[in-house]
Amino acid sequence: MKNVASCWSTALVAAMLLRAAPGQAQNPTFRPAKVKPYPMGEGFNQAGSDAKALALADRVMAQMGGYEAWQNARLIGWDFFGDQYQIWDKYTGDFHWQKGDLVANYNLNTRQGKAYKAGQDISATDEGQKLLAKMYPIWVNNSWWLVMPFKLKDSGVSLTYQGPGKLMDGTPAEGLSMTFKNVGVTPENRYELLVNPKTNLVEEWAYFPRATDAQPAFRRQWTEYRPYGSIQLSGDRSDGKDGRRLDHIAVLQTVPAGLMQSPTPVEKLK
Repeated sequence: MKNVASCWSTALVAAMLLRAAPGQAQNPTFRPAKVKPYPMGEGFNQAGSDAKALALADRVMAQMGGYEAWQNARLIGWDFFGDQYQIWDKYTGDFHWQKGDLVANYNLNTRQGKAYKAGQDISATDEGQKLLAKMYPIWVNNSWWLVMPFKLKDSGVSLTYQGPGKLMDGTPAEGLSMTFKNVGVTPENRYELLVNPKTNLVEEWAYFPRATDAQPAFRRQWTEYRPYGSIQLSGDRSDGKDGRRLDHIAVLQTVPAGLMQSPTPVEKLK
């Protein structure tokens, strides 16, 4: 398997940031994959999960493009609520992050990298060290908001079927509960995911800071799915009022020369 960083977290950073123009679909001929069981991550809590939940996860994965398509997708770029832009090379673990005149080029496997401000190397400074120390949690959080539906059977996850539910607009849905053990940076979280049985896509989630919480901290949409290469991704993360979204989404199979080592902000991928 070419992909890196199989262990995932549910770190949450509340983002009250800017809105940008939506990304564009790259493959209008996209077709869902055939529904079939896909491999569980090493350490997935099969004993603490149930058959209905696993079958629903398989349907979601197929509708998103399928396990093989996800494994083969290499370079992913996206905005995180407007003011952060990042590019992740899933094959190598390289992660390029930028915000204003700040840039970090980091490797998720080695946990090493370089930090820059206005093109100048600040890696050895306090500011640079603090920025680099945040890179892994930033990647965990920002990528989770984009690719969570591909991670339903990852290491450390317990997945249980919650029965019928409804989206915020009243649309019937099927519920999943997702909890975590010994994985990531905030394993105490819990998510409730609502899957539209007509689309087989996660179209809403609710976030609980602690698994025992009775009420979620928020509930948000996962809508406006579009094909990017051979997979689907969703940009809308609104609560129905604030219009928050992830934009400039792109999935490429090749890495432009020098992109992941650039000390200055790069153009957003298309």
